Parts: sequence; C-alpha cells; structure tokens
Amino acid sequence: MLALALDTCFGEPPPQLHPVVWMGHVLRWLEVHAPHDERARLAYGLLVALGLPLAWGGLAAQLERRVNWPIQGALLAPTFAGRALLQAASRVERALAEMRLEDARHELRWLVSRPTECLDESLVSAAVIESVAENFVDSWVAPLLAYAAFGLAGAYAYRAANTADAMWGYHSPAYEWLGKGSARLDDVMNLLPARIGTAMLILVSPNRQESLQVWRSNSGRTASPNAGQSMAAMAGALGVRLEKRGHYVLHPESDAPLIMDIGRACRMVRRAMLVSAGLTLLVRMRVRRG
Repeated sequence: MLALALDTCFGEPPPQLHPVVWMGHVLRWLEVHAPHDERARLAYGLLVALGLPLAWGGLAAQLERRVNWPIQGALLAPTFAGRALLQAASRVERALAEMRLEDARHELRWLVSRPTECLDESLVSAAVIESVAENFVDSWVAPLLAYAAFGLAGAYAYRAANTADAMWGYHSPAYEWLGKGSARLDDVMNLLPARIGTAMLILVSPNRQESLQVWRSNSGRTASPNAGQSMAAMAGALGVRLEKRGHYVLHPESDAPLIMDIGRACRMVRRAMLVSAGLTLLVRMRVRRG
C-alpha cells in the first residue's frame, strides 16, 4: 500500500536532511526568542502554532507542483513514523524477553515521556502497548488522512503541528503558556484521526466485540480527548489492563499485560496500517480524478 511502500522503500533520510529535524531546529530558535511575560508567551505560542504548519504546508504545496511522483514520494515518506514506532516497541520487547529490565526501561524512553526508572515488567509492557496504540494515530493515520485530503501540503502541515506539540505541549513552567496553542491545535487536528484509527484497530482486532465494548466504556478515562480512544480499543482487543499510575487505568478488570502482548499489539497495528493505507490510496485516487 502507498504509505507502507513509502515508509519501506524510502525509509528515513539522513538526520541532517530530515524535515522533522529542521522543524525542531526552527522551534528551538523560536523558543530562544520567545517573550517572558505569560500573556505575551501565550500569544507568541498561538502564532507559532498556526504559522509553522501554514509555512511548512505552503512550502510542500509549492514543491508538489514542481516535482514528479517519485520525488513527491521521497518527500512524503518522512511524514510517517510507523516503522520507527514498531522498531522502538520491538527493542523494548526484546530487552524484556532477555530479562534486561533496565535496558527495557531505557528503550521505553523513546516511546513515552513518563518516568520509567521504577516501572516493573508489567508496567513497562503496558506503557509500550499504550504508546503503540496512541502513536499509531499521529505517526500513521493522521498524516495519511491529511495527505488524502490536501496532498503533500496537508501531510507536512500536520507533521509540523504535531512536532510543535511534541516539543512544547507540556504542563511545565517553561511550556505552560508557550505550548498551550500547540497542544490545543494538536488535540483538534487529531480528533478525527484518533477515531478513525480506533475504528481500524477494532476492525483488525482478534476480539472485535470486546474491543468495541471497552472502547465505549473506557475511552474517556484519559486526560487527552484522543489518546484514550485507541488505547481503550487495544486494551479490549488484547484483554489486558493498561495503567499509567496516578493517571488512568483502562480495562481494570483484566490482568496486567505480559511480554508477548507487546508483539500482539504490534501485529494488530501492522494490520491496521495496511488497511488504512489501502483506504487512503483509494480516497486519494478519487480526489485526483475529481
């Protein structure tokens, strides 16, 4: 399928050429020059939250008009991170299987922002499964939908907004005001992709009825309006409890996940990637013909 083929064939460009790296450089420069007053930081952050996606989207739109399809494919590939997501999950799974808990905790930092030092094996497994389910949306489904609707410009605008949220969207003294606009924009942009991605996971679930039931009853238990959607569906599909201590417990009546459940989650996401990529290709072809 289109996205899977792009992610596989083109792979990751060198770090110095990766668009997301350049987005990060721009955001760091903008952060250094941000004002210090809270209201001014809020206004500045809102301007960046809207301006950065528009700028990257505009640049991508100009390139799309001027280059042929193979080059467009190479430019589109870096907006996906599905392969990197699954590879990171596999590294944690392998470390746990080899009883290297400290290494697993270290590898987990590539996937989650929570402290990992005190997590036991079951909580590490839960965190990996949660991350695979949640990031299936913003690393795969959302850029696919943006591309289907708006072409290369949409994919890059989404990736820029998501990168800004990843760097600034924290409740901390440094980012509480600066990142508020980026965090809210990311929530809005992922409202539809999160629910479509959840539908894809339920569709490929080995236990669709349980996945649907747990999604209905547990998806609102996270602080994010989007994260709980796919995570709850995954918890039901696998029949496991997913917990982030002090924040939420999904499917609490089930047992904690085992190491093998990480692989089960990754296989589900791979199948959902294929389904969503195929559907996106059909939609994009219809858009072009129209």
